[in-house]
Amino acid sequence: MTRTQKTVFILVALVALILGLTINKVLSGRSQGNPAELIDAGIILLPQSRSVPDLEMTDADGQPVKVDQLKGKWSLVFFGYTFCPDICPTTLAQLRQVKSELPKEAVERMQVVLVSVDPNRDTPTQLKQYLGYFDKDFIGLTGSLEATQKLANALSIPFIPADTSKPGYTVDHSGNLAIIGPDGAQRGFIRAPFNNQKLVAQLPGLVKRD
Repeated sequence: MTRTQKTVFILVALVALILGLTINKVLSGRSQGNPAELIDAGIILLPQSRSVPDLEMTDADGQPVKVDQLKGKWSLVFFGYTFCPDICPTTLAQLRQVKSELPKEAVERMQVVLVSVDPNRDTPTQLKQYLGYFDKDFIGLTGSLEATQKLANALSIPFIPADTSKPGYTVDHSGNLAIIGPDGAQRGFIRAPFNNQKLVAQLPGLVKRD
């Protein structure tokens, strides 16, 4: 092999190595979620995670649950209520659809949690029946109005308590979701309205994180 051939061979090898590293970096970046693509999907990650208050609530089976027991999975937390006329059924239906299109590995690493902002009417039985219309694995939590407000404020998704003396009252609340990581700390938000297709594309990479 001549000196020229050796030089060409070395250059080709270097180009192949650089190309391979570049492709690997791109693919790795995609698996973790590109920041711009996450934002485009409405997923806003916090610069630093936030601790979640250690509050006790009641699940849809009537069992006491500490909020920090949500550890172990990525939780998409929605503040809503079962008598909601519009935002809640639409949101839960979208989350059911998104879940149905995610790969099995992603589904196993995440959970949807509905925290009731209407503890006056949302008993555990009511929550269980309501969530069953959408997905039996969706988690329902209810608690005192004070505890619910404390949790909502801590996650920066406040709501306005209703005047329960009025018949057929409604509760003003946000359609955004809080993202809680498997460590039990808040990692960010998902802004409403949701784009199902973009969430399906981005959530698998998000829930691969620790």
